[in-house]
Amino acid sequence: MSAPKEAHLRQRVRPRGRRPGAGITEQPARAITLDDAVAAIRSGPRGPGIGAIFDFGGTVVHGFTPPSLTRRALRRNNRRTAVTAGLLGSIRGARSEGEYERFLQHAMHTWAGMPEAELDELGAKLFQRTVYGHLYPEAWRLVREHEAAGHTVVLVSSLTRFQVRPAAEELGIGHVLCTAMATHDGVLTGHVEGKPLWRNGKADAVRRFAIANGIDLGQSWVYADSAADLPLLQAGGRPVAVNPDPRTVLAATEKDWPVLHFRPRTTAKPIDYLRTVVGLSALVGGALFGVAAKAHTKQRRQMADSLLNHAADSTLRGTGVRVRVVGAEHARSPRPAVFLFNHQSQFDMVVVTEVLGGGITGIAKKEITRNPVFGPLMRFVEVTFIDRADTKAAKAALAPVVETLRGGLSIVIAPEGTRSLTPRIGPFKKGAFHIAIQANVPIIPVVIRNAGEIAWRNSAIVRKGVVDVAVLPPIDVSTWNPADMDADIERVRQLFIDTLLNWPTENDAIGPEDSEPQP
Repeated sequence: MSAPKEAHLRQRVRPRGRRPGAGITEQPARAITLDDAVAAIRSGPRGPGIGAIFDFGGTVVHGFTPPSLTRRALRRNNRRTAVTAGLLGSIRGARSEGEYERFLQHAMHTWAGMPEAELDELGAKLFQRTVYGHLYPEAWRLVREHEAAGHTVVLVSSLTRFQVRPAAEELGIGHVLCTAMATHDGVLTGHVEGKPLWRNGKADAVRRFAIANGIDLGQSWVYADSAADLPLLQAGGRPVAVNPDPRTVLAATEKDWPVLHFRPRTTAKPIDYLRTVVGLSALVGGALFGVAAKAHTKQRRQMADSLLNHAADSTLRGTGVRVRVVGAEHARSPRPAVFLFNHQSQFDMVVVTEVLGGGITGIAKKEITRNPVFGPLMRFVEVTFIDRADTKAAKAALAPVVETLRGGLSIVIAPEGTRSLTPRIGPFKKGAFHIAIQANVPIIPVVIRNAGEIAWRNSAIVRKGVVDVAVLPPIDVSTWNPADMDADIERVRQLFIDTLLNWPTENDAIGPEDSEPQP
């Protein structure tokens, strides 16, 4: 992430004891980059006695405020819609005490009498449908770095668990501090239980947690964004002002706190919709041109490879998306191979095709066959479609894939089995590894970074940007035991995690000895 322009962080600071207008100087806040923040974590103290405290709204999640939805819901007396609007509209976090009080009053009024299990379910659904896209990838990276350092990671918020816990679970944060709503027999009473975690209440909750868990706050990191969280930032020995509001920038300047800015997670703009239409048209046009260019050969494989190459290249040109590759030599040799990639976006296949070129096909869920554009194209390049709901039928459909590999065609598979909501690497399924073992071909990890920024998981809208790809050296699976390969698979998964945290360059790209899982 590039450092923000210093001019955006300057504040007019008046020395204490001076009248307004006298002796005013401009001092820049101490801006740092994400790489600077990571370096500080890696060089700092380690172990569970060190805390990493993350505020939620504005720091971990960008948030959004749809007030019109709330007003419409209340006018229509639609309670569930009002509850949904309240859960979403407050995600950003209150900027003033009055705003926070209005959120609590709305929550207590609309949630009273609702089973807490229903709110838990609604919060989880809202996260999976909407909120996930507003999580900052930079926050995910910091959480992973603190986790690697053995720190105790805590997510704290003035909001409720119904809004915060789904994000914590996705980020792998086990400790959550938030405002508790009182219940009786599993039903919300319409009151707050204990003290709301607002301003000093939030800082006090963190101090109590630190005492109870043996955490040295004086050596701990605290990340927060707003003036209401200044007591929280002051509670830690290593405060970092993230996406700070003006008052927090002023405090950071006076106290020499580092200031860190994340890229905004905004909704798609009209230009993004236009880019998507252009990209889709370019994909279809490139595919048709690719087939036509090789039609004279009457060789389906040559036409399929030409389709893939022209479709991917045309789509990238049409959308303005760039792809940077490390380890490109592993994308061409050895062949055939089973290429494994981490899956976060619908744009992944364009990226993978651009990197790997021809001589590949893939495995996809059968639902894609209903897509009027991608269904026919994927059939033409001989993609194998499986029914994930029918395990027996899925295994039977995979059997011919082994013969495909033996015939010289490489296979591209997402071992997670589905797109992830964040850069988190999910558990790997075994199918791809069984196929590689039976066909006696290597597996080659293809690690993708930033594709989720280009197209969010549940969206086809394409944003302009850069996708990084690291193709790791081939891994020989010929000695693996198909009946006992859980540990081997987990080591391959860990390669993806490690690569995302320690992205290689052309000068320090991972070598075969680093990539080969060891027994």
